[in-house]
Amino acid sequence: MTRETRRQGEPGRRTRDPAPPARQPLWRQRDFGVFWTAQTLSVLGDSFALIALPLLVLQATGSLARMGLLTAVGGAASVLAAVFAGALVDRADRRRLLIGCDLVRMVLYGVIPVVWLFGPRIWLLYVVLPLCEAVGMLFAVGYVTVVRGLVGTEQLTEANGRLNATAAAAGVLGPVCAGLLAAAAGPAAAVGVNAASFAVSAACMLLVRFRARPADDDTDRPAQRTGLWQDLRTGVSFLYAHPVLRSLTALLFVFSFLTLGLTDLVIYHLKHDLGHDDGTVGTVMACGALGTIAGSLLVARIRRRLGLGRTWPGAVALSGLAFAGLGWTHEVPVVAALSAAFLASVAVAGTCSMSLRQEITPEPLLGRVTSAFWTLQYAAAPIGAAVLTWTAEHHGTAPVGLIAGGCCVLIAVVALFTPIRRSGRAS
Repeated sequence: MTRETRRQGEPGRRTRDPAPPARQPLWRQRDFGVFWTAQTLSVLGDSFALIALPLLVLQATGSLARMGLLTAVGGAASVLAAVFAGALVDRADRRRLLIGCDLVRMVLYGVIPVVWLFGPRIWLLYVVLPLCEAVGMLFAVGYVTVVRGLVGTEQLTEANGRLNATAAAAGVLGPVCAGLLAAAAGPAAAVGVNAASFAVSAACMLLVRFRARPADDDTDRPAQRTGLWQDLRTGVSFLYAHPVLRSLTALLFVFSFLTLGLTDLVIYHLKHDLGHDDGTVGTVMACGALGTIAGSLLVARIRRRLGLGRTWPGAVALSGLAFAGLGWTHEVPVVAALSAAFLASVAVAGTCSMSLRQEITPEPLLGRVTSAFWTLQYAAAPIGAAVLTWTAEHHGTAPVGLIAGGCCVLIAVVALFTPIRRSGRAS
């Protein structure tokens, strides 16, 4: 990213960066390494839940629409939590916050396999998942705000790419194991593994030494403590004032509406349309995660070479093309390849978007800006997931995938006529 772009943070002022650590390879930075390990283990467990929760619903009800409803309820909880998460993150001790979020999710997910010993209780999923998603959103906002303090601005895209890549590597092993475990012992056992992963993540987080945040400037510190809604408006105002972030937020609002229900669509297509078992679902999801690894490892190089203005629209267009073909194929290897292509493209686009926000947002505002961005991005996504899955159940996965994928390509075309296209090369 050029110096001119980096100065667009707020009119009339330059973005302050926390004192960066000495420029060492990321693998030699102890605190980042422990943080990296904690997130990889956490995602390994999450990949179990990604497969297990939809399988629990499908096993008990046989309904794609019920799967989509669970996804929608969880997404709605994330959106609601995002409204307040930024203000809480900017005010709290971020280390304690991250550890607390891990422990709460450990307990909540741990309840499911215990209850399932006495028989399925679908209502419990509609209670636990929203709570976990809300806590997960709080964790995710905190997670984004601490990376810059660990590695400095110059290594942000690389650090985000590596975090995403190793998380996806865990996602390769996780879905395979989740599918095999679900087939052998039931999906509830896979949820139990997810609960245990949060305990390990919390233990690792205790070992990370987060750098102190810089004190707020007078321009950042309000004269008196503001309310949570005012904090959200502060984040929204920052996004609106920056032309590239404003465009990204609007386009990702539509993209998230179209794609949040994709995992449910793929699972339903494999089990209902093609007649395969839980093990096949896990294998396909693992192959898809390989795409995330590839995209995450390549994103820093691609962004340096092409700049955000070509990288982001190109990645979104490729994701749309992959989405469009998912429902039409009846060959499992092709479904796996298209899933990998979709997730690789999403990894590239998502890492670019997150790194840009981290680079240009003043440290005292980073939680609120991240919170506002995700609130706006996912505001309609739960509705989209419910609509996508309900429509696919009644009209088939092929036409729904084709329409949604085509709309994603259209988003990429629209991006070429926004300030995104004129964004400079990243540093």
